Amino acid sequence: QVQLVESGGGLVQAGGSLRLSCAVSGRTLTTNSMGWFRQAPGKEREFVAAITWRFSTTMYADSVKGRFTISRDNAKSTVYLQMNSLRPEDTAIYYCAYPAGGSFSSNRNSYSVWGQGTQVTVSS
Repeated sequence: QVQLVESGGGLVQAGGSLRLSCAVSGRTLTTNSMGWFRQAPGKEREFVAAITWRFSTTMYADSVKGRFTISRDNAKSTVYLQMNSLRPEDTAIYYCAYPAGGSFSSNRNSYSVWGQGTQVTVSS
């Protein structure tokens, strides 16, 4: 059983930076990607970024492209989300997610295991 634990959220001023971490445990060797999503109050959960385990291929939502960077450390079974130039509209709970089928996707329905989330609040 795969478990995901996020950390690194907090309160930051607009223009600031945060780095989120997602520690992955359990049967992870067969996966080929991981994703980050976020959910703001009153809004649906939306895709932020994804990365493959083997070749570190990445993709991003247009809203974060050029500001956020997803990366992974296979030895530590950890995925990171470096967030720079944060804006108030980035305020949300951020979740990492694991696709049981191993797909590299921006579709939240492709992901079957979710972390508990970490709050990111950006003040103006």
